[in-house]
Amino acid sequence: MLLTVSGPPGSGKSTTAVGLAEALDLEHVSGGDIFREMAAENDMTPVEFNEHAETDDRIDRDLDRRLREIATTQDDVVLESRLAGWLAGDHADVRIWLDAPLDVRAARIADREGKAVDRAREETRRREESEAKRYREYYDIDIGDLSIYDIVYNTSRWGPDAVLESIVATVEAYEPALDEGKHPVEGVRYDF
Repeated sequence: MLLTVSGPPGSGKSTTAVGLAEALDLEHVSGGDIFREMAAENDMTPVEFNEHAETDDRIDRDLDRRLREIATTQDDVVLESRLAGWLAGDHADVRIWLDAPLDVRAARIADREGKAVDRAREETRRREESEAKRYREYYDIDIGDLSIYDIVYNTSRWGPDAVLESIVATVEAYEPALDEGKHPVEGVRYDF
């Protein structure tokens, strides 16, 4: 089974993806972890590296190529990244999108990273704008189009345990024989 977990920064992707992998005995692969490692290797913060990626498309393309390869060649994985659902395309069994209002996400990020909420909000806003621009330019992906996702949660409405329990129950209840068809992922240019 291939599950994808996507959403903006601070939406609970990592918490949920790790919990899903553990609950369902699947491997967890995090695009965010890979991206942060790449940023550190280049002596940049993730925000700086994100903005640098606007002028060096090899950064995104390398990361996305790796994630697409995992999605198309491996099974029993929870693949977590902003574009995981799009990159996995029809290879994914279940595509999940998590979100929360920017103020909630900024507070979570500020707490996690030990910074002021205003700074986290501004960095997050800049990061999201930067990424949305690149996704459209590189792959013709509109990150705001949630039509490809099977499960969509506003994680500010429920605690992390409740979100995880709901998603695990939904995934465990999935019966491929009863599946009348997932929304296809069309129009993406996998130009890595």
